[in-house]
Amino acid sequence: MHLITETDHVDDFLEATEIVDFYHPTIAARVAKIQDLANTLENQAAIAFEYTRDQVRHSFDADDLIVTITAPDVVSAGTGICFAKSHLLAALFRGLGIPTGFCYQRVMRRGTVESGFALHGLNAAYFPEFGWVRLDPRGNRPGIQSEFNLYQEHLAYPIHVDAGESDYPYVYRHPLPSVLASLYSSKNCRELFFQRPEILETPTWARHHQNPGEPAMTRPVDHQPDYPPTSKRAESFLLHGPFDL
Repeated sequence: MHLITETDHVDDFLEATEIVDFYHPTIAARVAKIQDLANTLENQAAIAFEYTRDQVRHSFDADDLIVTITAPDVVSAGTGICFAKSHLLAALFRGLGIPTGFCYQRVMRRGTVESGFALHGLNAAYFPEFGWVRLDPRGNRPGIQSEFNLYQEHLAYPIHVDAGESDYPYVYRHPLPSVLASLYSSKNCRELFFQRPEILETPTWARHHQNPGEPAMTRPVDHQPDYPPTSKRAESFLLHGPFDL
């Protein structure tokens, strides 16, 4: 998929905001720890991704009621839905100097058309040697598997277009206002499950966008990655004690 970015200036995707607050001590400390654990930007990104995916519970999977929104709140609570986890990954990546935006998909709520639809949130990050790459820190469980892969997308959900699902190519600088509205207005995650936005309209900046965007993968698939496989990274983390950034 060719991604369409809100702006062609990658530095615009490095901004600290109330939601993506990488200056907050909670986030800054984890960014510093990640930098201590790895020397290359790709390895640092892999650690940040796996921390967000694996160490922060997905609220729906864990049946957590608390609604988290900002990156520091996600870390403090240790839980968040896909939107919140994408806010955290963006904060960690931007703190590491990796331009990062927000992407969305329209998926079936419970895997059937009858269950209705909701937006799913993930990230796109820019690496000079790879271009824009989408990464999904949702959290794995049986039937859902996402991986850190800069060479080929390995996202959480296959998109069933015939069933009404959509894979949107847009990369936003900030979380969607409709997404934030659903998070702020929901009393708990059970309410949030049904309050999530169901569809994304084509943004004005994309309608007039002359540049089709950079491909999600710009390196040949058969080029072997220089970051270690997940098991090796996990082994490295264990040498430093429990993996708790």
